[in-house]
Amino acid sequence: MRNYLLLTGLLILLLGLGGCNKMASPEERLNEYAKLWSDQEFAEMYKSYVAPSNKEQVKQEDYVDRYQTIYKSLDVKKIKVTPLQTEEKDWEGKKAVLPIKVEMDTSAGPVSFKKKAVLKKEEKEKEEAWFIDWDVSYIFPDMEDGDKIRIETIKGNRGEIVDRNGSSLAVNGQGYSAGVKAGDIDNDAAAKGKVAALLGITPEFIDKQLQQSWVRPGYFVPLKKVSAYDNEKLQQLRAIPGFETQEITMRQYPYKEALGHLTGYIGDINGEELKKLKSKGYSDQDQIGKRGLEQLLEEKLRARNGKKIYIEKAKGEPVTIAEKAAKDGENVKVAINAELQKTIYEELKGKPGTAAAIDPKTGQVLALASSPAFDPNEFALGVSANRYQELEKNPAQPLLNRFAATYSPGSTIKPITAAVAIKANTLDPAKERPITGLHWKKDASWGNYSVTRVKDPGEPVNLQKALIYSDNIYFAQTALETGKEKMADGLKSFGYGEKIPFAYPIRASQVSNSGTLDKEILLSDTGYGQGEVLSSMLHLSSVYSAIVNDGNMMKPQLYAEAQPEVWKKNLLSKASADLLKQDLRLVVQKGTAKSADTPGLALAGKTGTAELKLEKGTKGKENGLFVAYDQQQPSFVLALMVEGAEGAGGSKAAIAASKQIFSKWKEISS
Repeated sequence: MRNYLLLTGLLILLLGLGGCNKMASPEERLNEYAKLWSDQEFAEMYKSYVAPSNKEQVKQEDYVDRYQTIYKSLDVKKIKVTPLQTEEKDWEGKKAVLPIKVEMDTSAGPVSFKKKAVLKKEEKEKEEAWFIDWDVSYIFPDMEDGDKIRIETIKGNRGEIVDRNGSSLAVNGQGYSAGVKAGDIDNDAAAKGKVAALLGITPEFIDKQLQQSWVRPGYFVPLKKVSAYDNEKLQQLRAIPGFETQEITMRQYPYKEALGHLTGYIGDINGEELKKLKSKGYSDQDQIGKRGLEQLLEEKLRARNGKKIYIEKAKGEPVTIAEKAAKDGENVKVAINAELQKTIYEELKGKPGTAAAIDPKTGQVLALASSPAFDPNEFALGVSANRYQELEKNPAQPLLNRFAATYSPGSTIKPITAAVAIKANTLDPAKERPITGLHWKKDASWGNYSVTRVKDPGEPVNLQKALIYSDNIYFAQTALETGKEKMADGLKSFGYGEKIPFAYPIRASQVSNSGTLDKEILLSDTGYGQGEVLSSMLHLSSVYSAIVNDGNMMKPQLYAEAQPEVWKKNLLSKASADLLKQDLRLVVQKGTAKSADTPGLALAGKTGTAELKLEKGTKGKENGLFVAYDQQQPSFVLALMVEGAEGAGGSKAAIAASKQIFSKWKEISS
């Protein structure tokens, strides 16, 4: 019995061993190969599944490298290889044909194809098995020996920026690739020197470009991009023997410096930017917005490039594998009036300063100027380190965006002080204050500090006279009588101390460094715009718009299609607004802005001179300001500031520029 059990166990063991040695079917082998393919285990695919007879034509290193290189260049992801069901099961011969389906995601979109996989029975290490009869058609069915996979980028167009009237602010235009003809200039040191000087490069750089391995006599060798606007430079370059140009697509900024800070510019993406944006589909070949609207609107303006993957046939026409169309960026229309801004910029005459203009009824921002500025066309070409350093060291600071900054408003705050006090019932506009002399202080607690006014009219002063004479003492007293809490709250009701609800980032205006007016001298100084109160020109023009708009201040709007929206409601009554309108007109007719009074215009506004002191009791630099509008046609309120007004009559430069702007604009728009 024991011997019988032993024989039975031995028989079962032998049968089991015989089962383990059974050759895997073509289906099983193909399933295993498909799994490795899906996992991109190319080395194992070759080693264990490619037929030995195929390995005579393709080596493992070539096989693996080809798959990896193609899949990487096509950015292949989520590959799935699925053997398909078939009714054919007769594999008694040396060959089996089984269908498979291959699916993958690529940079040009999804790719899917079916293929008949051929397996053949061959011997390997003295054992027979089914192997893949591999050739290049397994990569893509239409591939043959000698073919190459190509990927082509289809460029989309960046969205363009236009102003309210459709005038181009940032557009896709034509420029030039400036270069030389190899063989014609190589040994001409004088010509190379001229080209180098005009392009801002060195003769050594030109030699280096000419010595590249691909260069042949007669070839065009690019050196630098040149704007189509740079006609004078192009004419000089074209007169040099051996110099050539080729037309290229280039971002253009037709208004140049006048809108330089507002439009900003685009440039090549750098490593740090690419690290942040790669997940959004950016590549090292892209250009992105670097400043201004180009940067602010990058997500809207950017184009999504398309891709085309195709087989370049050794014989025959190319075969497309996948194609994803390019997507152009959005065009954006802003509320800016480019011609008005150009007029403003030109009237600043290169002096350091800034201005904003806003439609008081709609809140649409018509101008945001900063002077001096840079030409964004120059930056879009790729500004040299030397040129950037030159701009950076310029004492006038052309790289500084002044319209996004805040400044002491000086006496331009006085109508707002009056509006706050009237609403708080602490000021009777008709009541006269018996102020005498040029200096005043509340009491001995102020020590040596006092408030100074420019002129003693020799008579008692009410609100109207105080605005006409720009009386600092009157408004210091008004602020003190209104009190620290009501005065601070009143300014905050006009938006001081909060972020301006504007699509372009503008620094918030402030009541004071702490946000309070808890010191008497600070409170009194704030009443006439000195103290620590700060305002951007955009906010200042918005604040005056509340007077023009009978008490309602509109939300500043960047985009032309934006609907009007009230930002601050009922800041002053219509009666108070009418009173201030009348007084502001008198400021121009016979007050501190008298030089702005112009036939055919009914300008109204308020001047301001802000002294920038390092400490009390000292002299400092001055900024001159003027906020104005035309009462006959109040289409915009202009707030303009000129730096360095000390010794030049304070606000006189701002008044003169503003007068010219309104006069010229009437001619242009009539």
